[in-house]
Amino acid sequence: MIYVTRRETFSASHRLHNPELSDEENIKLFGKCNNINGHGHNYTLEIIVAGEINPYTGYLIDLKLLKEIIIENVISKVDHKNLNMDVEFLKGVIPSAENIAVGIWGQLVDKIPMGELYSVKLYETENNYIEYKGD
Repeated sequence: MIYVTRRETFSASHRLHNPELSDEENIKLFGKCNNINGHGHNYTLEIIVAGEINPYTGYLIDLKLLKEIIIENVISKVDHKNLNMDVEFLKGVIPSAENIAVGIWGQLVDKIPMGELYSVKLYETENNYIEYKGD
């Protein structure tokens, strides 16, 4: 088994807010991340594909193709967007890093033509990241 990783970046804003809670409860739970106008991050996304090397090409998956898949299915939908309002695949969820990673998985899991999606890593900051490996 071999693992291939493609890294992309995007910038987006969001607000951590649970509409089922009071304003006071949201502020207590999410602190400055509950700012009514939101806040932003420069995210780093790593998509890892696992599988076997194709002896004909020497690749598991062509990284140029993987880049195109990620940009079309994720980056074009989230870059310079408000994750609460502008991103269809995040509608109805609190756009925490955890939920964003799960949402990205859903956008890619059936789009990888060689190998299979192994992991979505989403770095919200250089010190904090989430890794999701599917259901």
